[in-house]
Amino acid sequence: MNYLKVALFVALCFGFVATAQQKDYTQYVNPFIGTSNFGATHPGAIAPRGMASVSPFNVAGPQNVLEKDSRWLSNPYVNENTFLTGFSHLNMSGVGCPDLGVILSMPTTGELKTAHLEYGTTYKNEEAKPGYYSVDLDKYDVKTELTASTRVGVSRYSFPAGKANLLLNLGLGLTNEHGAMLKFNSPTEIEGYRMVGSFCYNNAESAYPVYFVARISEAPQNFGIWDKPATYEGVEAQWMGYNGKTRLKEQFMREVVGDSIGAYVQYDFEKPTQVVMKIGVSYVSIANARENLDKEVGDASFDEVYEQTKKAWNDKLSVVEVEGDDEDDKTIFYTGLYHTQIAPSILNDRNGEYPAMKTRATKKTDGTRYTVFSLWDTYRNYHQLMSLLYPQEQLDMVNSMLEIYDQNDWLPKWELNATETFTMVGDPAAVVLADTYLRGITDFDIEKAYAAMLKSADARDENPLRPGIAEYIDKGYVSVDSGISGPVSTTQEYNIADYNIALLAEELGKKEDAKRFMKRALSYKKLFNKESGFLQPKMADGSWYEPFDPLAGANFTENPGFIEGNAWQYLFMQPHDIKGMIKLMGGAKKFEAKLDALFAEDQFDMANEPDIAYPFLYNYLPGKSYKTREKVASLIDTYFTNKPAGLPGNEDTGTMSAWLIYAMMGFYPMTPGDATYTLSAPQFKKITIHLNPEFYDNKTLTIQNASKDPSNRSSLYSIDGKTYRKPVIAHKDWVKATNVVFE
Repeated sequence: MNYLKVALFVALCFGFVATAQQKDYTQYVNPFIGTSNFGATHPGAIAPRGMASVSPFNVAGPQNVLEKDSRWLSNPYVNENTFLTGFSHLNMSGVGCPDLGVILSMPTTGELKTAHLEYGTTYKNEEAKPGYYSVDLDKYDVKTELTASTRVGVSRYSFPAGKANLLLNLGLGLTNEHGAMLKFNSPTEIEGYRMVGSFCYNNAESAYPVYFVARISEAPQNFGIWDKPATYEGVEAQWMGYNGKTRLKEQFMREVVGDSIGAYVQYDFEKPTQVVMKIGVSYVSIANARENLDKEVGDASFDEVYEQTKKAWNDKLSVVEVEGDDEDDKTIFYTGLYHTQIAPSILNDRNGEYPAMKTRATKKTDGTRYTVFSLWDTYRNYHQLMSLLYPQEQLDMVNSMLEIYDQNDWLPKWELNATETFTMVGDPAAVVLADTYLRGITDFDIEKAYAAMLKSADARDENPLRPGIAEYIDKGYVSVDSGISGPVSTTQEYNIADYNIALLAEELGKKEDAKRFMKRALSYKKLFNKESGFLQPKMADGSWYEPFDPLAGANFTENPGFIEGNAWQYLFMQPHDIKGMIKLMGGAKKFEAKLDALFAEDQFDMANEPDIAYPFLYNYLPGKSYKTREKVASLIDTYFTNKPAGLPGNEDTGTMSAWLIYAMMGFYPMTPGDATYTLSAPQFKKITIHLNPEFYDNKTLTIQNASKDPSNRSSLYSIDGKTYRKPVIAHKDWVKATNVVFE
C-alpha cells in the first residue's frame, strides 16, 4: 500500500513537471493584433528577433483600401485590404516609415504571368500564430503556409493538379527603391540581391543590398527569368519593338541585373503536390546567405522548422506567467510580449559577420549585433523592460550601440541595418546607456559609453545627434529661429538626455559633470509661460513665438513648437523633474487640475510616446494614486483589445507593447535613468516573473492582486509580508522581492 502511494505521488509529480514543460504560451498570441488602426504590425512568420520574416504582402494594387504607392504606408500587410501579391521575406514591424518588404514569392496556376497586378488574388482562411501563417489563395486554389528560422524564410505551397508556377519577384517592394540581381545556379537554386534603404524616404545615397539564396524542393519542368526594362521615349523608341515589354529569358543561367526582374519555375502536376521554398538572407554576402540557409535549416522539413521556432517563442514568452479568468487579457498580454521580441532584430549572420556602419565593410561579433534602434520611442520604457525580463539581450543591444559608435563616430539615433536614418529628435542613446548601467547591467565599456555621451552633448559644430546644440548650451533652449523642427520638443529631449548623463556622472564619481548636466536638464523652465500655463516656443531674442495655439500639432499635423504632438501632449514631459513641474505650475492642486483637464478635454494621446507616462503622474500627488489606477485600467480597456485594431496606433517597435506589459503587471518605469518603478495595480490575479539568474540573485518575483476594493482607492501593497503605501520603489529592491501583494 505504501509503495502504491509513493508510486502515485511520483507519477503526479512527473505529470506536473511534464505539464509545466509543455505549456504552450503561443496559444495566447494573436499576430493579427496591430494589423489595423495603423498599428503597423504584420501577421507573418518570424522567429524571435529574426532577420528574416515571411509576411503576406497585400498593400499593392488599387483594389486595396490602403495602398503603398498612394499614401504613406510602413507595413507590408493591412487587415482591411483584400488583394494579395505575394509573400515578402524581409519586413519590419511597428515602424512609422516604409522600408524593406522585399523578395516576394508567389504561387500561381495556369498561364505564367509576371505582372503583380495580373497575378494578384483575393484570399481567405487566414491563420496566424508565432512562427506560422497560412492562407488560401482564391484564384489558384493554393494553400500557402509560412514559417521561419532566424535568418531563413520557409514557405510551403499546396498546389492542385495541373499547370503551376512559383514566382520570385525582386521588382516589387514596400518602397520604390530599385536595383536587383538574380541568377539560377540550378533549376532548384536561385541567388541574388535586392537593393533596399531610403527609410522615411531620405538618405537614399546609403541604399544597400540584401543578399539571398532560394532553394525549391521540387525540380521544375521549366524555369527562367523575367526582366521588364524601362520604357524609352524619343527617336530611338520607334525602332525598339521590345520597348518597355517584359522579356522572358527561359532557362537562362547567368546573372541578370535590373529594377523589375524576377525568377519563375513551372510545373505540370499529375496530382496535388506540395512545394517548399527556403530562402536564406544576409546583409553581408550571397555566401553568408547560403551558409545561413545550410546551417539553420538545411534539410529540415517545414514542420521541423516550425516546431523549432515555436519552441523558441515559448522559451521567450514563458519568462512571465500570468494567471486570471479573462482569456482575452492573456492574449493581449502575451501578444504584447511577442511584439517586444521582434525588434530590435538580429543583423549578424550565423558566422557572426555583419556590415559596418558607413562603409558596410564586413565586421564580426562574438555576441549579437542588433539593429532597428527606434530610440526616440524605445528609450522611454522598452529598454527598461528588456533589462528586467531579458537582460542579456539588453546588454547585447548596448554593446551593439557602442559598436555603432566605434564605426560611425556617433551613437545611434534611429539606426537601421547599419545605416543611420537620423529620424526624430533628441539624444536617446544617452538615456538607454545610462539607464541600463544604473539598473545594474554593467558588463560593457562604461568609460567609452560615457565619452560617447559627452561628445553628443557638448560638440557644438557638425553634431548630427543634437542639432541646435550651441544655442541650447548658451540659452538653455532651442529657438524657432534655429530652423530646427520642434524646438520645444527638442529642448525637452535634450533635457532628459542631460539628466541621464548627470545621473551616470554621479555614479561614476564625476561630480563636476554631474552638476553641469543636472543644471542643463532643468532648462525647460525657460520655455514655460505662466500666463498661458504651457511650454511655448521662443524666438532667439527670448520673446515668445506668436501666435500660440496649444492645440496645434495634434494628430501629427505640423506646428512651430512640437514634434508629433501639441503643447498639451508635451506639457508634462519632464519625468525627471516632477516636483519641479508641480511647483512651476502653482502647486499640487493646480497641477492635478491641469492633468485632469488633459484627459477631460481629450488631449491625451495614447497613440504616441510623449505623453504615455502621464497617467502615472497622479502617484506623485498626495492621496491621488487611485487616479493612476483608474486611468491605467481604463486605457487598457479602451485601447488594447484582442482585435486587429487592438493597438492605439503604431506599435513603435515594442514601445506601446512595453507600456501595456508594465501596466498589466502593475508597475512602470516613470523616469528614464532613475532605476525606479511607480506602481498602479496588476490586471491579473497572479503574475510570476522568472528572473535571469546570471543577472539577478532572486529567481522569481511573484505579484498578486488581492484587492477587494472595486473603486481602486486602496494604495496598500506588501513586499514579503511588510506593508507599504509609497507608490515608488527602487528597481534593486523590486528584483529582490519574492512576493508582492496588492491589497
